[in-house]
Amino acid sequence: MSYILILGGRVVDPVSGVDAERDVLLRDGRVAAVEAPGALEGVQVAERIDAAGCVVAPGLVDVHVHLREPGQTYKESIRTGTAAAAAGGFTTVVAMPNTVPVNDSVAGLEWMLDAARGSLVKLLAMPAATVGSMGAVLTDFAALHAAGAVGFTDDGKPVLEDAMMRSALVAAARLGVPVSQHAEDTRLTGGCSMNAGPLAFRLGLRGMTVEAEARIVERDIRLLREIERAEGLRAHLHVQHVSTARAMAAIRAAKADGLHVTCEVAPHHFALTDEAIGDYDTNAKMNPPLRAEADRRAMVAGLMDGTVDCIATDHAPHALFEKEQEFERAPNGITGLETALGLALRVLHQGEGMPLSRVVQLMSAAPAGIIALQGRGTLGVGSFADVVVFDAAAEWRFDAKTTRSKSRNTPFDGAAMLGRVKATICEGRIVYRGYKAMA
Repeated sequence: MSYILILGGRVVDPVSGVDAERDVLLRDGRVAAVEAPGALEGVQVAERIDAAGCVVAPGLVDVHVHLREPGQTYKESIRTGTAAAAAGGFTTVVAMPNTVPVNDSVAGLEWMLDAARGSLVKLLAMPAATVGSMGAVLTDFAALHAAGAVGFTDDGKPVLEDAMMRSALVAAARLGVPVSQHAEDTRLTGGCSMNAGPLAFRLGLRGMTVEAEARIVERDIRLLREIERAEGLRAHLHVQHVSTARAMAAIRAAKADGLHVTCEVAPHHFALTDEAIGDYDTNAKMNPPLRAEADRRAMVAGLMDGTVDCIATDHAPHALFEKEQEFERAPNGITGLETALGLALRVLHQGEGMPLSRVVQLMSAAPAGIIALQGRGTLGVGSFADVVVFDAAAEWRFDAKTTRSKSRNTPFDGAAMLGRVKATICEGRIVYRGYKAMA
């Protein structure tokens, strides 16, 4: 049997209510014991990890990543993307469907999830909500769910038409899974490449208004109300990468009304504003775009007051040649798996006073709950041995040249980070060893 003993760390497990020094024993891919320091010293183990001075937390869960395989492996592969995830402390990631071809069939889903793809962490997927993500015909939700789908999304595009989104929410509700919505009214965003505001005006770029995001969020919330009233179904809407104060306010109100709405915020939307674009820096171009300071503050407020359910990276790798062109022509997206924890700890924990346990919850138990994962997002005895060990006090700077992703499209190259991963363990396998040697 395979035993790993993690010694002397500060175990932070919001689900179990533990925030104290503990030793953790992992056996055959599961958490076997969490005990007071020294209580497990007599156990014969294959490996010991000295976690003194470090946090031992449930492995992080990211419900929104783009791994580009199949079809665009020059940007990323499942192997390299999950290697970046492991380096960032993530033990579970959920792949989006905008691959080539679009992941909209059982065959495509099974191919992606096959062990032959070489994923280093637990790989899950949300297939497309509509065939080809074209918004015209629903995919076979029941068959895809039976094959392992944890939700449905046309991410990269919205489900734009009211009737189609209503049908998607109803079909997903009957299976007990969410529809994750890319909230963008594309009828308002044609030719837009950044946030509408003073900087867009100065740069001569067409700007995306806050209404483009907020209108879709408000429409989807209205659909939830109609479905509950007419169908008696409690549909689950998950709003991806919220970026505007108006959308956040709509989500807050919907939650207060008891509707099943969850949402995520990406680190770049709580850490940066559109000023990061500077002189047409395409590494700061994403969709939704970086917004104004008032919107960034609204994202922080939502994270602090519990409106936001989880942090998700929207990891979106692109090749150098794709980003090295005119701002309006460059693709949207940045990498994010290796910087998410460092930004959350620097901006939210150190900068805003968010308790460490809340940061851990937003990046582990909470996202696991959104997609109803069992045995993940916690270090409770019997749960999967998904663990991240990190030095929460370590200050460092991200160097994009060292990334495990195939791509380096990040606005955080050289940016200050807080908290550095020492080890990532997925189902009892050490999938990443960090910046200091372990005992």
